Amino acid sequence: MTPSSKADGRPWLAVFDLDGTLTWRDTLMQFLASFLRRRPWRMLGLWRLPFALISFVARNRDRGKLKSDVIRMIMGGESRAVIDTCAESFIDSLMPRQRFRPAALAVLESHRAAGDHLILLSASPDLYVPRIGRSLGFERTLCTEFQWRGERLDGALVTPNRRGAEKARCLEWLRAQYPALPIIAYGNSAADLDHMRHADKALLVNGSAAARGLAAQLGIPSADWT
Repeated sequence: MTPSSKADGRPWLAVFDLDGTLTWRDTLMQFLASFLRRRPWRMLGLWRLPFALISFVARNRDRGKLKSDVIRMIMGGESRAVIDTCAESFIDSLMPRQRFRPAALAVLESHRAAGDHLILLSASPDLYVPRIGRSLGFERTLCTEFQWRGERLDGALVTPNRRGAEKARCLEWLRAQYPALPIIAYGNSAADLDHMRHADKALLVNGSAAARGLAAQLGIPSADWT
C-alpha cells in the first residue's frame, strides 16, 4: 500500500518510523557502539548498567529513563564537537544505504515523487536522528530530545520518550500543523500502533506475530519490507 495522493488531489502527510521500518536494525545500539569504538574508555561507565536494568524491570518499566541512563553512562559530559563528529561518521556509515530496507526507500521515494510531505517520527535520540532525516530528505524530524549543559551533554530527557502514546501526541500535533492533509503512517512495532490507529491510513511493516495480530484487530494491514 503506497498511496501517493487522494482522489481530490491533496498530498499525503507520510509519517515514517525509523528503527525496523526504514532500517534493518535498531540504530541507537549501533550509534552507541560506534561512539565506544572511538572512545573505548567510556565503557567504564557501564558498571552502572545492571542497576539501571534492575530498576527498569523491577520498578518503573520506563524506557525513556533507561535510554537516558545508558546515554549518560556512555556519553554524559562529552563535548558537542566530539558527539557531532561521531554522529556524522555514523550517518556516513548508514548512507551507502545497505542499512536501509530497499522496499522502505522505494515507498519513501514514491511519496516524494508524488509531492507528499515526509515526516520522520522516531523514539531514537536527537544526537543523530535529525541527520538521518536530512540525509533522506525528510521535511521534518520528530525524535526524543536530550539535554545539554552548554557544550556538554547532560543526557536528561528534554521531551518524553517518543514511543507509544507519546507518538500519538506527536501525530496530533502534526495534524494541527498540516490541518488540510490526510495522514498515512508506517511503523513496525506494537507500540507504533498507538499513533498509527489515529492516522487516516496506516501500514504495519516487518511486524512480529503479536504486532500483526493487534494490527488486524485495529483494521491496520501488514506487509513485509525487505
